[in-house]
Amino acid sequence: MSRYLSGRIGQALLVLWAAFTLSFLLLQVLPGDAVLIQFQNPEMGLSPEQVAQLRAAYGADLPLWRQYLHTLGNFLRGDMGYSLQAGVAVSDLLAANLPATLQLTALGLMLALLLALAIALLANLTGFGWLRAALQALPALFVSVPTFWLGIALIQLFSFRLRLVPIINPGEWQGLILPLVTLALPISAPLAQILLRSIDRVRTQPFVAVARAKGAGAGRVLLRHIARNAMLPTLTIAGMLFGELIAGALVTETVFGRSGLGQLTRQAVENQDVAVLQAIVVISAAAFVAINLLVDLLYPLLDPRLNHYAGAGV
Repeated sequence: MSRYLSGRIGQALLVLWAAFTLSFLLLQVLPGDAVLIQFQNPEMGLSPEQVAQLRAAYGADLPLWRQYLHTLGNFLRGDMGYSLQAGVAVSDLLAANLPATLQLTALGLMLALLLALAIALLANLTGFGWLRAALQALPALFVSVPTFWLGIALIQLFSFRLRLVPIINPGEWQGLILPLVTLALPISAPLAQILLRSIDRVRTQPFVAVARAKGAGAGRVLLRHIARNAMLPTLTIAGMLFGELIAGALVTETVFGRSGLGQLTRQAVENQDVAVLQAIVVISAAAFVAINLLVDLLYPLLDPRLNHYAGAGV
């Protein structure tokens, strides 16, 4: 098990390093000098010498390889630099905006899993063929709807027309309803599709026939024997979709005007605030890696056969 754990942690660290390196290189090839764009404005009244001092303070005058090593070393020490636009430490900006995004993504993932599970169970428990076909068609509909369009449509319908959910100055939990639905619906679609297929596959396994032969009802067989085994592929897909969930959260925050990494990203892009963008990419990659690592570690606990393989070093 220790070999399995060390291998997964090593892969996670490699992915984080790759995400940091690629984001650094891509941000460095952006046209223009971010420091000059921010401080060379004549309205700021800075002399060329002062601008040069600022470039030196932000390390913009160093060769690219030295900037990379300097930035990497700072990140390893927990120093993400300073925001050009806000003039404060990037870590302070993240501390102020990250909790709201984490709350939205965590609740969105839970709601997506519940929606997928509800669709799959209802489709298999209903005795009406037309209802089963309709439920099976829902994931294809959900996955085809763009997040930004869905958010705008929900605002128009539930806030402006029906006036059920306020969008202007809502309460803490009222303000989460529409963003959560906007975020969860597209993510629930692939989860439901995988779960439906997994249930159909597990249903043909011999242990299901044995459970039925012992007199277990259809609902008990589905919940205790089929659904539990069918959840394993769905859990893997949920971990892989976490990156899409983070991207959807950023778009959702922008559509609904919520504070969080979405608004912070938009402001950083508008101002070419490289330090903030770099930190957001690394934080997002770290969240994605952490979720997938957690899924990898949960797999042997959910499936004893994988626990045996992991202990054997497979």
